[in-house]
Amino acid sequence: MNLANCITLSRIPLLFVVAFFVYFHFIGSASIGFVIFVLTSLTDWLDGHLARKYNITSTLGAFIDALIDKIFMIGLFVIMLALDILPHWALFLVLMIVGREFFVTGIRLVAAKQNIVLAASKEGKVKTVLQIVATGFFLLWNAIRLDFSWLIPLWMASFVYVVGVLLFLYATYLTIKSGVMYTIRYKHLLVD
Repeated sequence: MNLANCITLSRIPLLFVVAFFVYFHFIGSASIGFVIFVLTSLTDWLDGHLARKYNITSTLGAFIDALIDKIFMIGLFVIMLALDILPHWALFLVLMIVGREFFVTGIRLVAAKQNIVLAASKEGKVKTVLQIVATGFFLLWNAIRLDFSWLIPLWMASFVYVVGVLLFLYATYLTIKSGVMYTIRYKHLLVD
């Protein structure tokens, strides 16, 4: 297990740390959760950077990175739904995202069984970044509302939330679009 893979795997326990600080309300907890989320999200860039810099890239590393990204983001969406940070109607969009992620992971597993490595598409990378940024806006809104409502005006908090919703909608669109493109591109793997 190389350093890049260890950094990738660290996102799983850090998901629980973010959940803890976002879930339990004490002074500054939402802000701490937001900061840990930002630092954890940066590990998605750091692990790839280190793997390329030290020439320790591997098929396993690429697969683990994609899988951990999915677990991390789906976990955060579930947390935000449970805590009413995401609006209730977003449940249907989250279900579409989960369905797409499982389906694409399934295609990757079928390909791996045939010794074919499927690289992440540009659309897939962009949707992951947008999901992370949208989540950041939601967690920032949560921190403002719980920890800084005395300092930051309500209209500014509302603006942050609306930006989060718009980014989430666009990320969902790209998630579905990239899933459809993935299916078309690799449909030959789905036929017996």
